[in-house]
Amino acid sequence: MKRHYYSERISNFLKSPSTDILGILADNNEFALEQTQKESWNQEIKILKEVLKNYSGSIFFEYSIPRMGKRIDVVVLIKNVIFILEFKVGEKEFLLNALDQVSDYALDLKNFHETSHKHLIAPILIATNAKAVLPIIAITHHNDNILLPIKTNIELLSQVISDVLRFADGENINLENWAEGSYSPTPTIIEAAMALYNGHSVSEISRKDATAKNLKNTSEAISKIILKAKENKEKAICFVTGVPGAGKTLVGLNVASKHFNKTERSSTVFLSGNGPLVAILREALTRDKVKREKQKGNKKIKKGEVLSSVKAVIQNVHHFRDECLKDINKAPFEHVTIFDEAQRAWNQVQTSNFMQRKKNHPNFSQSEPNFLISCLDRHKDWAVIVCLVGGGQEINTGEAGISEWVESLNVSFPKWNIYVSDKLTDSEYSAGNALKILEKHKHVVYDESLHLSVSLRSFRAEYLSLLMKNLLDLNLKEAQKNYKSIKNKYPIVITGDLEKAKKWLKEKARGSERYGIVASSQAQRLKPLAINVKSPMDPIHWFLDEKNDVRSSYYLEDVATEFHIQGLELDWACVTWDGDFRHSKDGWQHFSFVGTKWQNIKKEERKTYLKNAYRVLLTRARQGMIIVIPSGNKDDFTRNPKYYNPTFDYLKEIGFEII
Repeated sequence: MKRHYYSERISNFLKSPSTDILGILADNNEFALEQTQKESWNQEIKILKEVLKNYSGSIFFEYSIPRMGKRIDVVVLIKNVIFILEFKVGEKEFLLNALDQVSDYALDLKNFHETSHKHLIAPILIATNAKAVLPIIAITHHNDNILLPIKTNIELLSQVISDVLRFADGENINLENWAEGSYSPTPTIIEAAMALYNGHSVSEISRKDATAKNLKNTSEAISKIILKAKENKEKAICFVTGVPGAGKTLVGLNVASKHFNKTERSSTVFLSGNGPLVAILREALTRDKVKREKQKGNKKIKKGEVLSSVKAVIQNVHHFRDECLKDINKAPFEHVTIFDEAQRAWNQVQTSNFMQRKKNHPNFSQSEPNFLISCLDRHKDWAVIVCLVGGGQEINTGEAGISEWVESLNVSFPKWNIYVSDKLTDSEYSAGNALKILEKHKHVVYDESLHLSVSLRSFRAEYLSLLMKNLLDLNLKEAQKNYKSIKNKYPIVITGDLEKAKKWLKEKARGSERYGIVASSQAQRLKPLAINVKSPMDPIHWFLDEKNDVRSSYYLEDVATEFHIQGLELDWACVTWDGDFRHSKDGWQHFSFVGTKWQNIKKEERKTYLKNAYRVLLTRARQGMIIVIPSGNKDDFTRNPKYYNPTFDYLKEIGFEII
């Protein structure tokens, strides 16, 4: 599949009639071709025929960036430089979102396009009606061969190209090889959901290198289980395991979008108990769909209608449960259900308490897994449940781990076929003694393709999750070794100064790379730093809105806790560490702030939840993080420096740089 609407050697582009070039662009255009677009292309062609008349190389119009769902206006390859040209026809100003846009394109090619990795990339924003101001040509402080975005108008564009070529060094680009270079992106879950919902496959939007577990294999294994169950009229459940950020949710969304058919009684639904994740994905898909439909010329599209269709694919597991309660004999519409973070399903006590308090069901005696399996078991022919299981992710009271699912199958649903990741036996998945019972079960298949072993959240540091596991397990030597292996690709720094941390984030982030502050939901004594974890925040605005919105993460005012951010990610994160989770010579100490003072947490279950909360916070950043451990205040007994200093010293000993 071509990644561009038009490509040609510059020499041929200069000789071709503009009408022929415009015709090719129009033929390949996937949206409604409006007069404004034709005029923009005409002007771009006219400008570039003049600017490029003394150069040789290649030119590409409307170059696709699948991860972002966007296209670069023009890419030009000359000697050893990749020029990214973004035209704003008729504009007099260089707007911030346009500068971010051209930076994003440069970063995408540098990070994910194989034949762009080693070459200088020059992102250029052309506001055609802007005043002539000689631009500055400079490399970014990241020192990764990407220039700072260059602002220019039509008159100075030729000089800009000439200046960049004098600035550049390195070997010339192989023009044939560049166009054929493999594209291996690492999208955020939001980007991935939008791409999948718009018809892309998981293989198109995921990495293909040898170090990454092939998500395609896992998706295909699940599809085979679904097909077998449908053909043989049987019921099956499969457990997919994976380290944090390995792509479990991506696999689930891929299966849901692939098998979703609202006209057949064989449809698929993606379910999650993670309210913020569901809300954010729905809103992102809806905004994206509305935008695309308007680009295609559908001016009558209504957001409410789009949201309704999105809700059919992605649902809150508790709403699904409530629908099944309305008629206990009626099978749900869907034959295939995918439960994200299945280990977070409630145990029997938590479910019974909730049903009595909130749903007026005083005698409800099932755990959430038991009831959900029973809902699919109502089908007379076939059904499939896909459980996506994260390790060490339980962060809330009553979350049962995976054992409740297994015990329910053993006791109540012995005829179901069970497909199990060969890693489900690992202690971090909390399967407990239930797995021993499975050994005697007649219908169990262990399949290594149901495990995702490598974190894809960070394309810079795949083994971040292992570092954080060793950090939290107080395995100092292993943590030191882990960090040495990733520090050149994935910076982690520590500080006691929140303002320094904010400055660091803003300096590190380029384009629209998202950054924000995260903290434990128990971190109640960060208020002197203007961080209030109890203050209401809207995760939709925090994750989806732009830099000029005070509700967005970019503003560094609202803070997200583990409950807001689990299952999602930032590019750069500021993790603020309070006295709730303290390092000591005897190990971690666990506290909650009640009234006016810290109180020891004594229940082992709650200690685990707090540790897992920090595990979530420390594995959200794709490109790097800064950890703020306050210095405390000796005059405030709730923020005594001894609550913070040992933690700071421990992180320093691992090797994190102090700023």
